[in-house]
Amino acid sequence: MRFASLGSGSEGNALLVEAQSGATTTRVLLDCGFSGREVERRLARLGASVEGLDAILITHEHSDHIGSALTLARKWSIPLYMSWGTARAVGADEADVDLQVLWGDEAVAIGDLSILPYTVPHDAREPLQYVFSNGASRLGVLTDVGTSTPHISTVLSGCDALVLECNHDARMLAGSRYPQSLKARIGGNHGHLNNEAAAEILASLDRSRLQHLVAAHLSQQNNLPELAQAAMAGVLGAASTEVVIASQDEGFAWLSV
Repeated sequence: MRFASLGSGSEGNALLVEAQSGATTTRVLLDCGFSGREVERRLARLGASVEGLDAILITHEHSDHIGSALTLARKWSIPLYMSWGTARAVGADEADVDLQVLWGDEAVAIGDLSILPYTVPHDAREPLQYVFSNGASRLGVLTDVGTSTPHISTVLSGCDALVLECNHDARMLAGSRYPQSLKARIGGNHGHLNNEAAAEILASLDRSRLQHLVAAHLSQQNNLPELAQAAMAGVLGAASTEVVIASQDEGFAWLSV
């Protein structure tokens, strides 16, 4: 199994996950927070294409995650997976798409991938995050979440790779020019993780199998890659360079587990 990012941040998010078994290959896109043309361009950069996707999965309805998902799903007849709450929020329940409704903690099989959606606290209708498995390795994804829960730690323990939100540095957010209401939303229990909160989640996990750690969804105004890397590396007892940064413009290149 391998995975790569098309881009990660408040201007758009998409993660490509691929599993191979013998002669078959399964490719799914987690979130689709860019224009259709931009998704096609960024997929091509990774040697992939929209028509080669077996499914598009959505975490929640915010524009930097839903983007062109409905348009591409309709144009290319790609199954579109999301919670019922998200479907209602974006109109997918009434759109001409192959909608597949997901429920928290009920795994689904897509080709060679088993995908477990799980619930998280975030200011959206019915947000989900995901764990991907090819039967041998597990990739956990946690972005757009305000605070940790025991369930999150249970689900993400024992992963071989982890994409973890490090949205902001608490001091940078407090000193930013954002309105106080926006600061409260971002820093609240249904907002986004700061570096220290992400480090606490990482510390709570069984990391015995962890090969790759990616810091994702970094705020371009209220965080710095080196701050996120330092927070994660402190938990791992590793060099900061061992923590991969998912950038807004470039995402990150293929990683394998």
